[in-house]
Amino acid sequence: MNLFIDECLSDELTRMALDRGHWGSTSVKRRGLSGTPDWRLLPILLTEDLTLVTKNSIDFRGPASEPGSKGLYAGLDLHAGLICLNGPVGMDLALQKELFAIALDRLDGLGNDLTNKALEVSLEDDTIRLRLYDLPPA
Repeated sequence: MNLFIDECLSDELTRMALDRGHWGSTSVKRRGLSGTPDWRLLPILLTEDLTLVTKNSIDFRGPASEPGSKGLYAGLDLHAGLICLNGPVGMDLALQKELFAIALDRLDGLGNDLTNKALEVSLEDDTIRLRLYDLPPA
């Protein structure tokens, strides 16, 4: 599975992905795409079969209460998956790495396939929660 780390997250997550065997993983920063609007990243993700890792969850999956109702992934028939790391505003590097490590562990359990799915790892009320669902909804 090739992961694409959004610029809202540290590029250290790219190194974590590579260290875990996701050899084709890269990031917005490594590709020289910093400042690129989300809608311009979407064709890259689709063409290169990349799974996006972001904390801008709402932009890609829509509102948490109705994922897939809006957002850039709402009208897609086929995509390589979406990983949302949800934490407090200004989430620090340590928390980013903790949530991402949990996501990578879950991916291992899924056979590294998130086709048409979203995996959310969220810190809510001092508890880490995982949520896996179809995107767009079935």
